[in-house]
Amino acid sequence: QVQLVEAGGGLVQTGDSLRLSCTDPDSHVTFVNYAIGWFRQAPGKEREFVAYVSWGGGSKRYADSVKGRFTISRDNNKKVVYLQMNSLRPEDTAVYYCAGYWGSGFHSDSKDYSYWGQGTQVTVSS
Repeated sequence: QVQLVEAGGGLVQTGDSLRLSCTDPDSHVTFVNYAIGWFRQAPGKEREFVAYVSWGGGSKRYADSVKGRFTISRDNNKKVVYLQMNSLRPEDTAVYYCAGYWGSGFHSDSKDYSYWGQGTQVTVSS
């Protein structure tokens, strides 16, 4: 079974930066062949889309709430996807998940993603 692994979460202050990573350490699926999305879920709220990168890295999309502050990137040689988060705000506090799916085209609905990690906690204090 495919299992993505997130890392890089933590407790930071408003305005700080964090870089999350998403890897497929067991390489059950050829990492370069699937698109990756980042989602987040805050306590009492539904899971929401944050960012997307296509399998080749040429297409990227962001939620309006993070546009200009977050950057998604991938290094297929290292089999890793990053989410660079700058100018963090308390409202960014959530568990962040990376997820993957086979195929082309942009998807922001979590139901379209087949593979998920277990999440990493990001807490931004005011």
